[in-house]
Amino acid sequence: MTTPADAPAAPADLLVVGGDVVTMAPGREVVTGAAIAVADARIAAIGTPGELRARFPGSPELDARECVVIPGLVNAHQHTTADPLVRSMIPDDISSQEAIFDWIVPLHDQVTGDDDELSAALTAAESLLRGVTTLLEPGTVAHPLRVAAGLALAGIRARVGRWGWDVPGAAHALPAAETLALQEETVRALPPGGTVTGWVTLVGHDLASDELFTGAAELAERLDVGLTWHVSPSAADTRAYAERAGTAPVLHFRRLGVLGPRLLLAHAVWLDDAEVDTVIESGTAVASCPGAYLRLGQGYGRAGRHAELVRRGGRLALGCDSHNAGDAPDVLGAARLLAALERDRDETPVLRADQVFALATIDGARAAGLGELVGSVEVGKAADLVVMDTRDLSWTPRGDLATHLVWGAPAHTVRDVLVDGKVVVRDRRLTTLDADALRREAAERSAALLRRAGLDVPHRWPVVPAGSYARRPS
Repeated sequence: MTTPADAPAAPADLLVVGGDVVTMAPGREVVTGAAIAVADARIAAIGTPGELRARFPGSPELDARECVVIPGLVNAHQHTTADPLVRSMIPDDISSQEAIFDWIVPLHDQVTGDDDELSAALTAAESLLRGVTTLLEPGTVAHPLRVAAGLALAGIRARVGRWGWDVPGAAHALPAAETLALQEETVRALPPGGTVTGWVTLVGHDLASDELFTGAAELAERLDVGLTWHVSPSAADTRAYAERAGTAPVLHFRRLGVLGPRLLLAHAVWLDDAEVDTVIESGTAVASCPGAYLRLGQGYGRAGRHAELVRRGGRLALGCDSHNAGDAPDVLGAARLLAALERDRDETPVLRADQVFALATIDGARAAGLGELVGSVEVGKAADLVVMDTRDLSWTPRGDLATHLVWGAPAHTVRDVLVDGKVVVRDRRLTTLDADALRREAAERSAALLRRAGLDVPHRWPVVPAGSYARRPS
């Protein structure tokens, strides 16, 4: 709708003024000394400060001079329950199976709705402070609506689902029909239109029957939402499907008819040639979590083919997994790890910094089915913006922007963050939550959760009170 020529000009909700804007639009332009007008949660205009001040007189302003403005980062695979309350407590010298079944499963057995809401808020808060504005939660066991509440409280954009699996005898497993009913209940409770909405989430691996896989794909299609599940972060799923179906996991999914653009496969590290071809041909997306593969020793350097997906036109996004796998919801950190791992292969063509940054923004958004809404700074898109302060010495001198964003480790320079047009971080402080209160409650809930689960955190170094240390014989 056009505005009549004689209509009085109206102020924007906010003008972000004076920054160098990394648009990630199709032309990949960097617009220097720009202003961005934000109105009704959307980017209304991009131009010079003078032009936009005249067009939107009386608008409040956020001074972005000496700053770089980037699209909000997209984390396509981030667990928010249990792990955030025990970060850096699970030993790093045990197998991934031990970490899951000796630690994570007992913790999930004891976690409460209050715990889940708090841990989700904690994850979202840390994500926002690192410039992540969109977070895809790949499934929570028992309290998805409490998780959604915690994410919404922090002000992040998110997708939330209830984990489902139906293998008899597994903890928390339910029959396929009951699992799907709970999935639908969750999605309908978080309808489209808000910043936190629902999607269909299965654990995947070898913990779902064919009935559950096909039912989940049909449910996602009927509800018009995305869906995700885990597969092949290690070689275990390859072995399991060879025994179960006589073929590789992704080829079995093709046989079931569940692949396609709506599906985001988490990990998909250990793929053979036919599986890689099938992922690309079907338009199925993959969420890559390089920090988790390294932390858990899952063999990405031997088997990972995510750069090949990018080179061949596949759909790839970045994720950080969980606080005891990826260790931090830091998408720029994940981008740097992926770039480093792929650079070390010495394959050509090299996966360049600008391509990897695209995975953290527009390409990641497209892989997650959100490319029309977020991932780039363009008129009409959601105003999810990150302002990075280049007065920090880590920006001195400023190099090529793509190289600097991926290799220069500048996540600590995030100063301001907008999600859906709302300022949720200002001058490096959350505007939505009391960080001190969040920290205190997290410490209390962590200790209580560990007690209930009967877990003792091993400490590598002895902890000695100062008085005792001072009285030790020399």
